[in-house]
Amino acid sequence: MTMSIKETEQIRTESYVPNVYGSFKALNTPGKWKLLEVEAVGQHFLKYAQKKLGRQAWDKNENELEKKHEEEQNTEIYDEEEDEEILYCDPKEYKQQDHYAILGLSKLRYKATIEDIKQGYRQKVLKHHPDKKAAQDNTSDDSFFKCIQKAMEILSDPIKRRQYDSVDEKANVFPPSKKETVNFYEQWGKVFESEARFSNQHPVPSLGDEHSSRKDIEEFYNFWYNFDSWRSFEYLDKDTPDDSYNRNNKRYQEHKNRSERAKRKTEDTARLRRLIDDCLSLDPRIKKFRQEEKAAKAAKKHEHKINMQKTPEKIEKEEKKEVEEELRKEEKKAKEAQKKAMKKIKKVIRKSLKTANYFYDGEDIPPDVIDKLLTDTDLIIQKAPSDLMTFIKELENVTKVENIETIFKTYIKKLLEEKIIQVSDLKILFI
Repeated sequence: MTMSIKETEQIRTESYVPNVYGSFKALNTPGKWKLLEVEAVGQHFLKYAQKKLGRQAWDKNENELEKKHEEEQNTEIYDEEEDEEILYCDPKEYKQQDHYAILGLSKLRYKATIEDIKQGYRQKVLKHHPDKKAAQDNTSDDSFFKCIQKAMEILSDPIKRRQYDSVDEKANVFPPSKKETVNFYEQWGKVFESEARFSNQHPVPSLGDEHSSRKDIEEFYNFWYNFDSWRSFEYLDKDTPDDSYNRNNKRYQEHKNRSERAKRKTEDTARLRRLIDDCLSLDPRIKKFRQEEKAAKAAKKHEHKINMQKTPEKIEKEEKKEVEEELRKEEKKAKEAQKKAMKKIKKVIRKSLKTANYFYDGEDIPPDVIDKLLTDTDLIIQKAPSDLMTFIKELENVTKVENIETIFKTYIKKLLEEKIIQVSDLKILFI
């Protein structure tokens, strides 16, 4: 409500000084009469005007508006209706229940404050208390009330709530497919906003938009590629048996739970890495940066060609340099492939030796026997002929000790006959 009142007032400055001020005197003489135009505005004037017009006080209206706004806010926050399926939750299976939905907070989930949780709990208790239910329906079923209590127990405890939030799939926002290129910033922004709830570091940088600076974009991806997550998976642990007579069962279950937690953590880290890679590959800003870099590089190369007056000798020299560089790369690839193949050969031979108990009759194999045997096999690999791969393929296809021993003896005999190795070279292997 806005009103304006123009009033003409005569303002006169009085020089009257009360006796209580003793010898104080007025410094100036009274001023002249002045005509002023006053426009009354603001909340204090509105209060005055409402009272003058005989309406309700402004404070009362303001309180009513605040109350109405609060009620509208609560309506938006809390669920209006309860799903019938939720009402039949089994309190024994509390790990499968949606604690936020039970307290009417499915719209907020991890964003709910402790006050939201308390308010939701109070509303549900007033509605589903067993005493009230018994009075209305003459029933004593308190299963759902127990679910409400369990939800409050978990969500009001910071540690338990974090464990539940870590596995709350309904709070996840799944990334769009690679074919969806419309609304990139809006869709992927929601994905990273959802993932940011697990961050140990704050503030979490946002995805931004097409106007974001290159520095901000690089900081965003650096942050997520080095993401420090508090997400854990204890909530999915299977309950350890409370068996005082058999502690081994309890230790076994605890060990299994730890292994499952570590496995899920590894899988989640890999999932997040794939998500960031997909976003980076689809980011139109990154594509733009790469195109600009490519264009700048091409322009620089073109400028260099123009500035350099190349003679046939220089051209020949550069071409020769490029050929040498290609040969160097090919040689490097060949060495890497050979290194990889030798690693596989050693792995197959050592596996076969282990299966054959290193050709030793006893159970406790002396370390020097193993060392000498491995030295002999390394010598064979080093001086091996071209048919070494045939020897390896034969070893890969057998598992019996006698067959492995026969293959080794046959191959060593062949090497001795071809004088590739000498008997004196061998430390322990024999025909």
